[in-house]
Amino acid sequence: MARVLVYFAHPGRRYSRANLSMAEAVDHLAGVTFIDLYELYPRHDIEIEDEQARLIEHDVIIFQFPLFWYSTPSLLKEWMDLVLEHGFAYGAGGEALKDKIFMCAVTASSPEQAYSPEGFQHYPLRTFLTPLEQTARLCQMRGLPPYVLYESLVASEDERLPDHVKGYKRLIMGLREERYDCEQAGAYDVIQAEDLKALLRDEETA
Repeated sequence: MARVLVYFAHPGRRYSRANLSMAEAVDHLAGVTFIDLYELYPRHDIEIEDEQARLIEHDVIIFQFPLFWYSTPSLLKEWMDLVLEHGFAYGAGGEALKDKIFMCAVTASSPEQAYSPEGFQHYPLRTFLTPLEQTARLCQMRGLPPYVLYESLVASEDERLPDHVKGYKRLIMGLREERYDCEQAGAYDVIQAEDLKALLRDEETA
C-alpha cells in the first residue's frame, strides 16, 4: 500500500462547490493524509521541518487546488518556495523526494475547448501547470497528468460534479492501493472521470 498525501489549497473553501466536495470525499480515507493548507496555516506561518518530515513519510503527493490566474493559490506557491529547499528536495544531497509520485487535481472555470490555440485561453491547460511539472522533475519525482474538472463553477448544475467527485475518490484509492496504471496514464494530456475505467486495474474486486 502506498502512503498518499493530499495538499488542499483553496482560500475560499467555504464558497467552494467542486473542491469542497472533492475534499470531503477523501479527507477521511484510511492510508491517506489530508492537509488543508489554508486551515493549517491561516497566517502563512509554514512549519518547514514538519512539512519536510510529512513529505518523507509519504509515497504519493497530490496538490488539489482551483486554477487561480493560471497558477496555484498563493499559499501553495509559498509552501513550495519554503519547503522544497536546496539540499532537501533538489541540488547536492537533495533526494528526499526522489521516485515519489506527484500529481495535481485541478479545477478550472473555463470549458475544455477554451484551453487550445483556438480557444480564448490560447494554451492547453498543461501549459499553465508547467512550473509544477518542472518542479517535480527537478525534485526527481514521477509526475503524472493532472486530474481535471473543466467548467467547475457550473459542474454541480449540469450533474458532472458527482461523477468527478466519485472519480477523485477512486483515483486516490487506486493510487493508495497501487492499482492506478501510471504508465498508461502518461499517454493522456489530462485525466477526467471517464478515463479512470481504463486506468484503474482490478477495480471491481478491489
